[in-house]
Amino acid sequence: MVANTESSLVVAAEHGGLQTMAQKIALDLSLPYVKVINDPKRCDFQTLLYLTDSGLQLQQCGKKAPGPVWVDFVKGAVAHRRKFGGGSGQMIAKAVGIKSGVRPSIIDVTAGLGKDSFVLATLGCEVQLVERSPIIHSLLADGLKRAELNYEIMDIMRRMQLVCSDSIDYLQKVSVKPQVVYVDPMFPHSSKSASVKKEMSLFRDVVGDDTDAGELLAVALATAEFRVVVKRPRKADVIKVAGDATLQPSYALEGKSSRYDIYALKKLD
Repeated sequence: MVANTESSLVVAAEHGGLQTMAQKIALDLSLPYVKVINDPKRCDFQTLLYLTDSGLQLQQCGKKAPGPVWVDFVKGAVAHRRKFGGGSGQMIAKAVGIKSGVRPSIIDVTAGLGKDSFVLATLGCEVQLVERSPIIHSLLADGLKRAELNYEIMDIMRRMQLVCSDSIDYLQKVSVKPQVVYVDPMFPHSSKSASVKKEMSLFRDVVGDDTDAGELLAVALATAEFRVVVKRPRKADVIKVAGDATLQPSYALEGKSSRYDIYALKKLD
C-alpha cells in the first residue's frame, strides 16, 4: 500500500477549545500541528486532518474543495442503510453467510471508513475492523467513539472492535480463527474517474493502492475457518494469488456495480 499525501497533511483545530486535543492527535500520528483554522476554504495548506465539533475529518483546502471525509455512523447514508437497507436480505449478508440462526464472527481486514463492518454489526455479527493506515484508523476511532454515545446504536457498536495493524501480520498472529474474513481492497483505478466522488479520491490518496491484495487473500484463505469474502467491482478480474494460477472463487454474487467473490472453505451452519 503506497500513500502519497501524508507529507502534505497537517493537523488543525476548528477553534481554540479543540486545540489541545488536536495537538495530541498530531503528536500520536507524527504529523505537524499548524494552528486554529476557522475556514478550510480560506487557508494555505493542501490537506487537513481537521478536528471539528462534529468530529475528526480529512479535509482538502481551497475555495473549490469537496466536502470532508469522515466517519459518521449516526446520521447520513449509513444511518439510512441501517433503517431501510434490507436487513439480512442484503447481498453482503448473503455473501458472509448470514441466515436464520447464523451470525458469523468476522474480521474485516480492509476496514476503510467502516461502512461494511457497521452493516454486518447491525445484522448481529461480531466484527473486528483492521486498518493499517494510522490516519484512517484515527478517523475510525473518532467515529466509533462518537457512535458509542448514541443510545440507538450503542449495542451495535459493542459488536465492533477496532485494531490498527497491517492485516497480513494480524491474521498470521490471531489465536482464534475467524469464521469469515472479509476483504475489500481499494478498487482498481477506473477510467471513469469522473464518476468517483471527489471526497473518495482524497481517501484513495491517503490509503494508497492495495498492491499486496494477492498476498492478503492467500493469508486470509489460510486463516479463515469457513469462508473468505472479497468485494470487487462487478467487472473486475478476480484477485490473483502468486503460485496458484488456478485459484477461483467458489461462487460470486453480483450487484449493479460490485461483486462478492466467495471462497467457501467449510459449510457455515
